[in-house]
Amino acid sequence: MLRARLTLLYSTLLGGVLLLFGMAVYALINVTLIGQVDQLLDDTAQEILEFARVDAVGELTILHLPPLNMTTNVHVQVWDRDGRLIAASLDRSEFAEALDTRGLASTEKDFRSIEYRGFPMRVLSVPLSVGGRSAGTMQVASSLAVIESVRDDLLYILIMGVIFAVMLAGIGSWLVIEKSLAPLDTVVATAEQINRADDLSRRIPYKQLPNDEVGQLVLTFNQTLERLETIFTSQERFLADVSHELRTPLTVIKGNLDLMRRMNTLDDEILTSIDEESNRLTRLVGDLLLLAQAETGKLPLQKDCLELDSLLFEVIQEMHILAGEKLSIRLTEIDQIQVLGDRDRLKQVLLNLISNAIQYTPEGGEVFLSLAKVDEDARLVIRDTGPGIPAEDLPHIFERFYRTEKSRTRQKTPGFGLGLSIAYWIINNHKGKINVNSEEGKGTEFIISLPFVKSKDLCLPPENEE
Repeated sequence: MLRARLTLLYSTLLGGVLLLFGMAVYALINVTLIGQVDQLLDDTAQEILEFARVDAVGELTILHLPPLNMTTNVHVQVWDRDGRLIAASLDRSEFAEALDTRGLASTEKDFRSIEYRGFPMRVLSVPLSVGGRSAGTMQVASSLAVIESVRDDLLYILIMGVIFAVMLAGIGSWLVIEKSLAPLDTVVATAEQINRADDLSRRIPYKQLPNDEVGQLVLTFNQTLERLETIFTSQERFLADVSHELRTPLTVIKGNLDLMRRMNTLDDEILTSIDEESNRLTRLVGDLLLLAQAETGKLPLQKDCLELDSLLFEVIQEMHILAGEKLSIRLTEIDQIQVLGDRDRLKQVLLNLISNAIQYTPEGGEVFLSLAKVDEDARLVIRDTGPGIPAEDLPHIFERFYRTEKSRTRQKTPGFGLGLSIAYWIINNHKGKINVNSEEGKGTEFIISLPFVKSKDLCLPPENEE
Protein backbone atom coordinates (compact mmCIF):
# COMPACT_ATOMS: atom_id res chain seq x y z
CA MET A 1 0.00 0.00 0.00
CA LEU A 2 1.38 3.37 -1.00
CA ARG A 3 0.55 5.12 2.28
CA ALA A 4 2.28 2.43 4.34
CA ARG A 5 5.36 2.47 2.11
CA LEU A 6 5.66 6.25 2.26
CA THR A 7 5.14 6.27 6.04
CA LEU A 8 7.76 3.54 6.52
CA LEU A 9 10.21 5.34 4.26
CA TYR A 10 9.77 8.67 6.06
CA SER A 11 9.99 7.06 9.52
CA THR A 12 13.08 5.08 8.52
CA LEU A 13 14.84 8.17 7.18
CA LEU A 14 13.96 10.16 10.30
CA GLY A 15 15.07 7.30 12.55
CA GLY A 16 18.39 7.07 10.68
CA VAL A 17 19.00 10.81 11.01
CA LEU A 18 18.15 10.79 14.73
CA LEU A 19 20.35 7.73 15.28
CA LEU A 20 23.34 9.44 13.68
CA PHE A 21 22.64 12.59 15.69
CA GLY A 22 22.37 10.58 18.92
CA MET A 23 25.66 8.79 18.23
CA ALA A 24 27.35 12.14 17.66
CA VAL A 25 25.93 13.57 20.91
CA TYR A 26 26.90 10.44 22.85
CA ALA A 27 30.46 10.51 21.54
CA LEU A 28 30.83 14.25 22.20
CA ILE A 29 29.62 14.02 25.79
CA ASN A 30 31.80 10.97 26.44
CA VAL A 31 34.88 12.77 25.13
CA THR A 32 34.02 15.88 27.16
CA LEU A 33 33.59 13.97 30.43
CA ILE A 34 36.76 11.92 29.95
CA GLY A 35 38.62 15.12 29.10
CA GLN A 36 37.46 16.70 32.37
CA VAL A 37 38.67 13.68 34.36
CA ASP A 38 42.01 13.75 32.54
CA GLN A 39 42.41 17.43 33.37
CA LEU A 40 41.64 16.71 37.02
CA LEU A 41 44.22 13.93 37.15
CA ASP A 42 46.86 16.09 35.47
CA ASP A 43 46.27 18.99 37.88
CA THR A 44 46.50 16.61 40.82
CA ALA A 45 49.79 15.18 39.54
CA GLN A 46 51.27 18.64 39.16
CA GLU A 47 50.24 19.55 42.71
CA ILE A 48 51.83 16.38 44.12
CA LEU A 49 55.10 16.95 42.25
CA GLU A 50 55.49 20.25 44.09
CA PHE A 51 55.92 18.27 47.31
CA ALA A 52 58.44 15.80 45.90
CA ARG A 53 61.97 15.94 47.40
CA VAL A 54 65.34 14.30 46.74
CA ASP A 55 67.31 12.87 49.69
CA ALA A 56 71.09 13.04 50.26
CA VAL A 57 71.82 10.11 48.01
CA GLY A 58 69.65 11.42 45.21
CA GLU A 59 66.62 9.21 45.82
CA LEU A 60 63.09 10.47 45.34
CA THR A 61 61.29 11.06 48.61
CA ILE A 62 57.72 12.15 49.21
CA LEU A 63 57.35 12.85 52.87
CA HIS A 64 53.61 13.02 52.70
CA LEU A 65 50.87 13.52 50.10
CA PRO A 66 49.17 16.89 50.06
CA PRO A 67 45.51 17.18 51.05
CA LEU A 68 43.47 16.57 47.89
CA ASN A 69 40.83 19.18 48.51
CA MET A 70 39.52 19.43 44.93
CA THR A 71 37.89 16.00 45.09
CA THR A 72 37.76 12.93 47.29
CA ASN A 73 37.56 10.66 44.21
CA VAL A 74 41.28 10.80 43.43
CA HIS A 75 43.77 8.09 44.41
CA VAL A 76 47.57 8.35 44.24
CA GLN A 77 50.44 5.89 44.25
CA VAL A 78 54.17 6.68 43.96
CA TRP A 79 56.57 3.90 42.99
CA ASP A 80 60.36 4.06 42.94
CA ARG A 81 62.45 2.69 40.11
CA ASP A 82 62.82 -0.64 41.91
CA GLY A 83 59.07 -1.15 42.00
CA ARG A 84 58.58 -0.27 45.70
CA LEU A 85 55.54 1.68 46.76
CA ILE A 86 56.91 4.73 48.57
CA ALA A 87 53.69 6.77 48.92
CA ALA A 88 49.95 6.13 48.53
CA SER A 89 46.66 7.77 49.38
CA LEU A 90 45.11 4.31 49.79
CA ASP A 91 45.79 1.83 52.58
CA ARG A 92 49.01 0.09 51.50
CA SER A 93 48.14 -3.13 53.20
CA GLU A 94 44.81 -3.41 51.41
CA PHE A 95 45.82 -1.89 48.04
CA ALA A 96 49.38 -3.04 47.61
CA GLU A 97 49.23 -3.68 43.88
CA ALA A 98 49.72 -0.94 41.31
CA LEU A 99 46.69 0.86 39.94
CA ASP A 100 47.97 0.27 36.39
CA THR A 101 50.70 -2.32 36.07
CA ARG A 102 51.35 -1.54 32.43
CA GLY A 103 51.69 2.16 33.24
CA LEU A 104 54.70 1.53 35.50
CA ALA A 105 56.80 0.83 32.41
CA SER A 106 55.65 3.94 30.56
CA THR A 107 58.35 6.45 29.64
CA GLU A 108 55.86 9.24 28.88
CA LYS A 109 52.79 10.63 30.53
CA ASP A 110 50.05 8.10 29.79
CA PHE A 111 46.25 8.13 30.33
CA ARG A 112 44.52 4.76 30.44
CA SER A 113 41.04 3.45 31.30
CA ILE A 114 41.23 0.21 33.31
CA GLU A 115 39.25 -2.14 35.54
CA TYR A 116 40.69 -2.10 39.08
CA ARG A 117 39.17 -4.77 41.29
CA GLY A 118 35.98 -4.65 39.21
CA PHE A 119 35.71 -0.86 39.27
CA PRO A 120 36.22 1.33 36.20
CA MET A 121 39.11 3.70 36.71
CA ARG A 122 40.93 6.38 34.76
CA VAL A 123 44.66 6.30 35.53
CA LEU A 124 47.39 8.83 34.72
CA SER A 125 50.91 7.39 34.84
CA VAL A 126 53.66 10.03 35.14
CA PRO A 127 57.31 8.88 34.85
CA LEU A 128 59.61 10.63 37.43
CA SER A 129 63.27 11.42 36.91
CA VAL A 130 66.12 12.87 39.02
CA GLY A 131 69.23 14.19 37.39
CA GLY A 132 68.23 12.82 34.04
CA ARG A 133 67.71 9.27 35.24
CA SER A 134 64.53 7.41 36.10
CA ALA A 135 63.45 7.74 39.71
CA GLY A 136 60.05 6.04 39.63
CA THR A 137 56.45 6.46 38.53
CA MET A 138 53.49 8.30 39.96
CA GLN A 139 49.98 7.08 39.20
CA VAL A 140 46.92 9.24 39.79
CA ALA A 141 43.53 7.59 39.33
CA SER A 142 39.88 8.50 39.52
CA SER A 143 36.76 6.35 39.42
CA LEU A 144 34.65 6.37 36.20
CA ALA A 145 31.56 4.94 37.86
CA VAL A 146 29.71 8.26 37.77
CA ILE A 147 30.68 8.90 34.17
CA GLU A 148 29.59 5.41 33.11
CA SER A 149 26.30 5.94 34.91
CA VAL A 150 25.82 9.23 33.07
CA ARG A 151 26.69 7.56 29.76
CA ASP A 152 24.25 4.72 30.41
CA ASP A 153 21.47 7.16 31.28
CA LEU A 154 22.27 9.28 28.23
CA LEU A 155 22.25 6.20 25.98
CA TYR A 156 18.88 5.13 27.37
CA ILE A 157 17.45 8.62 26.89
CA LEU A 158 18.72 8.81 23.33
CA ILE A 159 17.35 5.37 22.39
CA MET A 160 13.96 6.06 23.93
CA GLY A 161 13.91 9.51 22.32
CA VAL A 162 14.62 8.06 18.88
CA ILE A 163 11.94 5.40 19.33
CA PHE A 164 9.39 7.94 20.51
CA ALA A 165 10.30 10.39 17.72
CA VAL A 166 10.01 7.66 15.06
CA MET A 167 6.63 6.57 16.41
CA LEU A 168 5.40 10.15 16.55
CA ALA A 169 6.74 10.84 13.04
CA GLY A 170 5.12 7.65 11.75
CA ILE A 171 1.71 8.62 13.12
CA GLY A 172 2.04 12.20 11.88
CA SER A 173 3.28 11.22 8.44
CA TRP A 174 0.49 8.64 8.09
CA LEU A 175 -2.13 11.32 8.81
CA VAL A 176 -0.49 13.84 6.46
CA ILE A 177 -0.04 11.29 3.68
CA GLU A 178 -3.60 10.05 4.20
CA LYS A 179 -4.90 13.58 3.68
CA SER A 180 -2.57 14.30 0.74
CA LEU A 181 -3.42 11.09 -1.10
CA ALA A 182 -7.15 11.21 -0.37
CA PRO A 183 -7.88 12.55 -3.91
CA LEU A 184 -6.36 9.35 -5.32
CA ASP A 185 -9.24 7.41 -3.76
CA THR A 186 -11.58 9.66 -5.70
CA VAL A 187 -9.59 8.98 -8.87
CA VAL A 188 -9.87 5.22 -8.32
CA ALA A 189 -13.59 5.44 -7.51
CA THR A 190 -14.25 7.56 -10.60
CA ALA A 191 -12.29 5.16 -12.81
CA GLU A 192 -14.26 2.22 -11.40
CA GLN A 193 -17.56 4.02 -12.01
CA ILE A 194 -16.50 4.75 -15.58
CA ASN A 195 -15.57 1.10 -16.11
CA ARG A 196 -18.88 -0.11 -14.71
CA ALA A 197 -21.14 2.43 -16.37
CA ASP A 198 -19.09 3.32 -19.50
CA ASP A 199 -19.71 6.97 -18.62
CA LEU A 200 -16.81 9.13 -19.82
CA SER A 201 -18.63 12.33 -18.84
CA ARG A 202 -17.65 11.94 -15.18
CA ARG A 203 -14.95 14.25 -13.83
CA ILE A 204 -13.00 14.46 -10.59
CA PRO A 205 -13.51 17.74 -8.67
CA TYR A 206 -10.13 19.43 -8.32
CA LYS A 207 -10.87 23.11 -7.71
CA GLN A 208 -10.15 22.77 -3.98
CA LEU A 209 -7.00 20.73 -4.43
CA PRO A 210 -3.56 22.32 -3.96
CA ASN A 211 -1.42 22.89 -7.02
CA ASP A 212 0.89 19.98 -6.24
CA GLU A 213 1.64 16.62 -7.84
CA VAL A 214 -1.70 15.13 -6.78
CA GLY A 215 -3.57 18.17 -8.09
CA GLN A 216 -1.70 17.96 -11.38
CA LEU A 217 -2.49 14.25 -11.59
CA VAL A 218 -6.20 14.87 -11.09
CA LEU A 219 -6.17 17.67 -13.66
CA THR A 220 -4.33 15.47 -16.18
CA PHE A 221 -6.73 12.61 -15.50
CA ASN A 222 -9.70 14.88 -16.17
CA GLN A 223 -8.09 16.12 -19.38
CA THR A 224 -7.53 12.52 -20.44
CA LEU A 225 -11.18 11.71 -19.73
CA GLU A 226 -12.25 14.72 -21.76
CA ARG A 227 -10.03 13.65 -24.63
CA LEU A 228 -11.32 10.07 -24.47
CA GLU A 229 -14.89 11.30 -24.38
CA THR A 230 -14.28 13.44 -27.46
CA ILE A 231 -12.67 10.56 -29.32
CA PHE A 232 -15.39 8.14 -28.25
CA THR A 233 -18.12 10.57 -29.32
CA SER A 234 -16.36 11.14 -32.65
CA GLN A 235 -16.08 7.42 -33.23
CA GLU A 236 -19.74 6.90 -32.41
CA ARG A 237 -20.67 9.63 -34.84
CA PHE A 238 -18.30 8.18 -37.40
CA LEU A 239 -19.82 4.73 -37.07
CA ALA A 240 -23.28 6.23 -37.49
CA ASP A 241 -22.16 8.16 -40.59
CA VAL A 242 -20.38 5.17 -42.10
CA SER A 243 -23.36 2.98 -41.40
CA HIS A 244 -25.59 5.49 -43.16
CA GLU A 245 -23.20 5.91 -46.08
CA LEU A 246 -22.82 2.16 -46.49
CA ARG A 247 -26.51 1.44 -46.10
CA THR A 248 -27.59 3.90 -48.79
CA PRO A 249 -25.53 2.54 -51.73
CA LEU A 250 -26.05 -1.04 -50.63
CA THR A 251 -29.80 -0.47 -50.50
CA VAL A 252 -29.74 1.10 -53.97
CA ILE A 253 -27.64 -1.75 -55.39
CA LYS A 254 -29.85 -4.41 -53.80
CA GLY A 255 -33.02 -2.66 -54.97
CA ASN A 256 -31.77 -2.35 -58.54
CA LEU A 257 -30.69 -5.99 -58.62
CA ASP A 258 -34.11 -7.07 -57.36
CA LEU A 259 -35.74 -4.89 -59.99
CA MET A 260 -33.65 -6.41 -62.80
CA ARG A 261 -34.37 -9.88 -61.45
CA ARG A 262 -38.11 -9.21 -61.61
CA MET A 263 -37.80 -7.62 -65.05
CA ASN A 264 -35.60 -10.52 -66.15
CA THR A 265 -33.64 -8.12 -68.31
CA LEU A 266 -30.62 -5.80 -68.20
CA ASP A 267 -31.32 -2.09 -68.02
CA ASP A 268 -28.57 0.46 -68.83
CA GLU A 269 -29.94 3.05 -66.43
CA ILE A 270 -30.05 0.55 -63.57
CA LEU A 271 -26.52 -0.67 -64.36
CA THR A 272 -25.27 2.93 -64.37
CA SER A 273 -26.83 3.48 -60.94
CA ILE A 274 -25.23 0.30 -59.61
CA ASP A 275 -21.86 1.39 -61.02
CA GLU A 276 -22.12 4.83 -59.35
CA GLU A 277 -22.99 3.33 -55.99
CA SER A 278 -20.18 0.80 -56.30
CA ASN A 279 -17.74 3.65 -56.99
CA ARG A 280 -19.10 5.43 -53.94
CA LEU A 281 -18.41 2.37 -51.78
CA THR A 282 -14.94 2.06 -53.29
CA ARG A 283 -14.10 5.67 -52.40
CA LEU A 284 -15.34 5.22 -48.84
CA VAL A 285 -13.33 2.05 -48.30
CA GLY A 286 -10.30 3.68 -49.91
CA ASP A 287 -10.49 6.69 -47.58
CA LEU A 288 -10.84 4.45 -44.54
CA LEU A 289 -7.88 2.34 -45.63
CA LEU A 290 -5.78 5.45 -46.26
CA LEU A 291 -6.51 6.80 -42.78
CA ALA A 292 -5.73 3.45 -41.20
CA GLN A 293 -2.39 3.27 -43.02
CA ALA A 294 -1.56 6.84 -42.06
CA GLU A 295 -2.37 6.18 -38.40
CA THR A 296 -0.18 3.08 -38.24
CA GLY A 297 2.69 4.72 -40.15
CA LYS A 298 2.38 2.32 -43.09
CA LEU A 299 1.66 5.04 -45.66
CA PRO A 300 5.05 5.99 -47.13
CA LEU A 301 5.54 9.27 -49.00
CA GLN A 302 7.64 9.27 -52.16
CA LYS A 303 9.19 12.71 -51.87
CA ASP A 304 10.82 14.17 -54.96
CA CYS A 305 11.42 17.65 -56.30
CA LEU A 306 8.31 18.85 -58.12
CA GLU A 307 7.09 22.13 -59.54
CA LEU A 308 4.12 23.13 -57.47
CA ASP A 309 2.91 25.64 -60.06
CA SER A 310 2.77 22.95 -62.77
CA LEU A 311 0.86 20.66 -60.42
CA LEU A 312 -1.61 23.46 -59.70
CA PHE A 313 -2.18 24.10 -63.43
CA GLU A 314 -2.82 20.39 -63.92
CA VAL A 315 -5.39 20.30 -61.14
CA ILE A 316 -7.10 23.48 -62.40
CA GLN A 317 -7.61 21.93 -65.84
CA GLU A 318 -9.28 18.90 -64.27
CA MET A 319 -11.41 21.06 -61.98
CA HIS A 320 -12.68 23.19 -64.88
CA ILE A 321 -14.43 20.08 -66.15
CA LEU A 322 -15.99 19.50 -62.72
CA ALA A 323 -17.09 23.13 -62.38
CA GLY A 324 -18.59 23.25 -65.88
CA GLU A 325 -20.98 26.18 -66.24
CA LYS A 326 -21.85 26.24 -62.54
CA LEU A 327 -19.12 28.69 -61.47
CA SER A 328 -15.78 30.13 -62.51
CA ILE A 329 -12.29 29.22 -61.24
CA ARG A 330 -9.86 32.13 -61.19
CA LEU A 331 -6.08 32.04 -60.71
CA THR A 332 -5.19 35.39 -59.12
CA GLU A 333 -1.47 34.84 -58.56
CA ILE A 334 1.10 32.24 -59.59
CA ASP A 335 4.82 31.86 -58.95
CA GLN A 336 7.33 29.24 -60.02
CA ILE A 337 8.05 27.22 -56.87
CA GLN A 338 9.71 23.88 -56.32
CA VAL A 339 8.96 21.77 -53.28
CA LEU A 340 10.11 18.40 -52.03
CA GLY A 341 7.04 16.21 -51.83
CA ASP A 342 4.91 13.31 -52.97
CA ARG A 343 3.25 14.43 -56.21
CA ASP A 344 0.28 12.06 -55.99
CA ARG A 345 -0.51 12.91 -52.37
CA LEU A 346 -0.20 16.67 -52.87
CA LYS A 347 -2.41 16.41 -55.95
CA GLN A 348 -4.91 14.50 -53.83
CA VAL A 349 -4.97 17.40 -51.35
CA LEU A 350 -5.52 20.00 -54.10
CA LEU A 351 -8.24 17.93 -55.74
CA ASN A 352 -10.00 17.46 -52.44
CA LEU A 353 -9.92 21.12 -51.40
CA ILE A 354 -10.81 22.56 -54.82
CA SER A 355 -13.58 20.03 -55.40
CA ASN A 356 -14.99 20.91 -51.97
CA ALA A 357 -14.89 24.59 -52.90
CA ILE A 358 -16.73 23.88 -56.16
CA GLN A 359 -19.22 21.61 -54.42
CA TYR A 360 -20.18 24.06 -51.69
CA THR A 361 -20.17 27.22 -53.80
CA PRO A 362 -23.62 28.01 -55.20
CA GLU A 363 -24.22 28.44 -58.90
CA GLY A 364 -22.76 31.66 -60.25
CA GLY A 365 -20.14 31.81 -57.51
CA GLU A 366 -16.36 31.94 -57.84
CA VAL A 367 -13.33 29.97 -56.63
CA PHE A 368 -10.04 31.89 -56.34
CA LEU A 369 -6.60 30.24 -56.35
CA SER A 370 -3.18 31.74 -55.73
CA LEU A 371 0.38 30.47 -55.28
CA ALA A 372 3.19 32.69 -54.00
CA LYS A 373 6.36 32.70 -51.93
CA VAL A 374 5.89 34.06 -48.42
CA ASP A 375 9.05 34.19 -46.31
CA GLU A 376 10.52 30.68 -46.62
CA ASP A 377 7.31 28.88 -47.56
CA ALA A 378 5.21 28.29 -50.64
CA ARG A 379 1.76 29.64 -49.84
CA LEU A 380 -1.23 28.17 -51.67
CA VAL A 381 -4.65 29.77 -51.09
CA ILE A 382 -8.00 28.28 -52.10
CA ARG A 383 -10.94 30.64 -51.49
CA ASP A 384 -14.58 30.21 -52.40
CA THR A 385 -17.73 32.34 -52.14
CA GLY A 386 -19.84 29.60 -50.63
CA PRO A 387 -21.95 29.61 -47.46
CA GLY A 388 -18.93 29.26 -45.15
CA ILE A 389 -18.37 27.02 -42.17
CA PRO A 390 -20.07 27.62 -38.80
CA ALA A 391 -17.72 29.04 -36.18
CA GLU A 392 -18.37 26.15 -33.78
CA ASP A 393 -17.25 23.67 -36.45
CA LEU A 394 -14.01 25.41 -37.46
CA PRO A 395 -11.83 23.99 -34.64
CA HIS A 396 -12.90 20.44 -35.54
CA ILE A 397 -12.97 20.23 -39.32
CA PHE A 398 -9.56 18.52 -39.50
CA GLU A 399 -10.49 15.95 -36.89
CA ARG A 400 -10.96 12.45 -38.11
CA PHE A 401 -14.56 11.31 -38.48
CA TYR A 402 -15.87 14.87 -38.00
CA ARG A 403 -18.62 16.20 -40.24
CA THR A 404 -20.41 19.52 -40.09
CA GLU A 405 -24.17 19.21 -39.94
CA LYS A 406 -25.45 22.67 -40.83
CA SER A 407 -24.53 24.36 -44.06
CA ARG A 408 -22.74 21.30 -45.41
CA THR A 409 -25.23 18.56 -44.69
CA ARG A 410 -24.92 15.05 -45.98
CA GLN A 411 -28.10 15.50 -47.95
CA LYS A 412 -26.33 18.00 -50.15
CA THR A 413 -22.89 16.36 -50.26
CA PRO A 414 -21.67 12.89 -51.16
CA GLY A 415 -18.59 13.07 -48.92
CA PHE A 416 -17.78 11.08 -45.83
CA GLY A 417 -16.07 13.66 -43.62
CA LEU A 418 -12.64 12.07 -44.13
CA GLY A 419 -11.10 14.22 -46.88
CA LEU A 420 -9.90 17.07 -44.68
CA SER A 421 -8.39 14.63 -42.16
CA ILE A 422 -6.44 13.01 -44.99
CA ALA A 423 -5.35 16.41 -46.35
CA TYR A 424 -4.20 17.52 -42.90
CA TRP A 425 -2.11 14.36 -42.45
CA ILE A 426 -0.49 14.72 -45.89
CA ILE A 427 0.45 18.38 -45.41
CA ASN A 428 1.67 17.79 -41.87
CA ASN A 429 3.95 14.97 -43.03
CA HIS A 430 5.39 17.32 -45.66
CA LYS A 431 6.44 19.57 -42.75
CA GLY A 432 3.83 22.07 -43.83
CA LYS A 433 0.71 23.67 -42.34
CA ILE A 434 -2.90 23.91 -43.42
CA ASN A 435 -5.21 26.52 -41.92
CA VAL A 436 -8.76 27.64 -42.60
CA ASN A 437 -10.55 30.97 -42.33
CA SER A 438 -14.28 31.10 -42.78
CA GLU A 439 -17.29 33.25 -42.05
CA GLU A 440 -20.85 32.16 -42.59
CA GLY A 441 -22.36 33.77 -45.68
CA LYS A 442 -18.99 35.04 -46.97
CA GLY A 443 -17.12 31.91 -47.99
CA THR A 444 -14.16 29.81 -46.87
CA GLU A 445 -10.41 30.16 -47.35
CA PHE A 446 -7.90 27.30 -47.00
CA ILE A 447 -4.22 28.26 -46.70
CA ILE A 448 -1.49 25.67 -47.31
CA SER A 449 2.12 26.45 -46.43
CA LEU A 450 4.94 24.17 -47.63
CA PRO A 451 8.69 24.72 -47.34
CA PHE A 452 10.06 25.31 -50.84
CA VAL A 453 13.42 24.14 -52.17
CA LYS A 454 15.89 27.01 -51.77
CA SER A 455 18.77 25.53 -53.74
CA LYS A 456 18.05 24.44 -57.30
CA ASP A 457 20.98 22.04 -57.10
CA LEU A 458 18.92 19.82 -54.87
CA CYS A 459 16.51 19.15 -57.72
CA LEU A 460 19.03 18.56 -60.50
CA PRO A 461 18.97 15.00 -61.88
CA PRO A 462 22.17 12.96 -61.38
CA GLU A 463 24.64 13.00 -64.26
CA ASN A 464 24.64 9.96 -66.51
CA GLU A 465 27.65 7.76 -66.02
CA GLU A 466 29.56 6.95 -69.15
